[in-house]
Order: sequence, then C-alpha cells, then structure tokens
Amino acid sequence: MVKTIFVLLTGIISLSFASIFIKLCSDVPAIMIATYRLGMASIVLFMIFKLKGYSLKKVPKKDLLFSFIGGLFLAFHFIAWITSLKYTSIASSVILVTTNPIFVGLFSYFLFKEKQEIELVMGIVLCLLGSIMIVSGDSGIHELTLYNEKATAGDILALIGAIMASGYLIVGSKVREKLDVLPYVTIMYATSTIFLLLISLIMKIPFTGYRSISYLYMGLLALIPQLIGHTSINWALKHLKTSMIAISILGEPVGATILAYIFFKESVDSLQVIGMSLIFAAIITASRKGRKLKILA
Repeated sequence: MVKTIFVLLTGIISLSFASIFIKLCSDVPAIMIATYRLGMASIVLFMIFKLKGYSLKKVPKKDLLFSFIGGLFLAFHFIAWITSLKYTSIASSVILVTTNPIFVGLFSYFLFKEKQEIELVMGIVLCLLGSIMIVSGDSGIHELTLYNEKATAGDILALIGAIMASGYLIVGSKVREKLDVLPYVTIMYATSTIFLLLISLIMKIPFTGYRSISYLYMGLLALIPQLIGHTSINWALKHLKTSMIAISILGEPVGATILAYIFFKESVDSLQVIGMSLIFAAIITASRKGRKLKILA
C-alpha cells in the first residue's frame, strides 16, 4: 500500500505542473498543445513498448477496444480542459476539472453497481465543498449575476473536461484489472494522438510557427504531467478504487494553485485556503477505504 500511495503522490505532484506549462504556451492553440503533449509521450512509450517485446497481437481484443475508448475520452478531456485555461484562471479551471469524483462515483454506481463505502461518499462531499470554496473567488458568476462570460465559458469547459476524465478513469480501472500499464497507456495515448492529429488537420491548425520556448514547455508537458503523472495514475488504477483515485487527484489543484501564485501571481484568498484544507481531508478520509478488493478466480 505504501508503494501505491507513493506512486499516486508522485503522479499528483507531476500533474500539478500541467496547467503552468499550458499557460506558458500562450501562443499555441489548445488542441495543438494536446496533440504535442500526447504525441511526444506516445513516441517515447512506443519505443519502450517495442524494447520490452510487447505486441498488439498479444493484447485481448476487448482490452484493445476499451483502450481505444479510453484514448478518446482522454483526447476530449484535454480539448475541453486546455481550452478552458485560455479563458479562466488556473485555480478555477483545475479545481473544476478535478470535480470528477462526483461523476466517477455516480457512474461507477449506476453503470457497474460498484458499492461506495461511507468514507468514499464523505470524501466526495468534502471534495465538492472544497471545490466550491476554491472556485468561488474566481468564478464568472457573482450574486447570481453573470459578469464575466469568458470566465464562465472556461468554467463550463472545465466541467466538461471533468466528465470526460471520469470516463477515462472508469475505463482505465476496468482495463487495468487484466492489462499491464505499459501496453494500456501506449495504446491509449496513441489513440488520443491520432484523434487529435485528425482534428488538427480538419481544423487546419498549424503544427509549426510557434515560439521556440513553447516547444520546450510542450516537451516538459509530455514528460512530467503526461509520462510521469498520468502513467502513475493509470498504474494505481489496478490497486485502488476509481473513486479513491479521482478524489486523490484533487491534490492537483492545490499544487497548481500554489504554483500559479509563484509563476503568475494569481492570488489565493481565505476561502480557497479553507477549500484546500477540505480537499486534503477528503483524500485522507477516502484513502481509508480506497483499496480495491482482490477478485478471486
């Protein structure tokens, strides 16, 4: 369990840097950022995949299909979320996109009849309260009056990103019960890359012509949040319940909010501090019942 928590914590810290790198790529369209992020990560993973002697022919067709589906969910997640960062603050975007514990809990219960322990339910409630408090100081709505349509659009896109991320986590949880993490993430990231490439070509988004420093940031995005962050999360999906993973990812906005203050001087008010505290409480509460039960066969 200690190893699992360590890997999960490493993944969450790595994910916290994603919004920073994305904001620094201010001249690159959101879809192109996602394309480069997943494309570079896929190339690295494919080389490791071949060196390890894996073959797509050895992957069961059912797992292959679900890996494709997971890749599509991931692509839509990045399209919605990265676009949201162009419109709203890092704090609001990252908090809203990580409200996926609510959707994961609902989907897991209604689709798979996965029982949610009281600790997990309490964790979901705490994370919802914490998210509301953090986003309250930076939303596009104040006293039921819309005052920033751009920020509100970004908030809505972040919520769509949360729903897509929930599908990605649920699919990954099911596939990872039998399939190793390397073939799963290689197939999934590659699927996302191909889909994003097609979207970019259809929309005629240029692949070149951006600032040299932006390519460096996209490379770091591929290395740290994607290869280390997302792969760590997918590794942990075999050992922990999807709801626990989703709640733990709420550590990302805490880290991202702190980094946003350091890099962009985005302020953090008292409500946001309380919200962060509630999120930490949610992670601790949920972790008590977060381990998956082993299925005997």
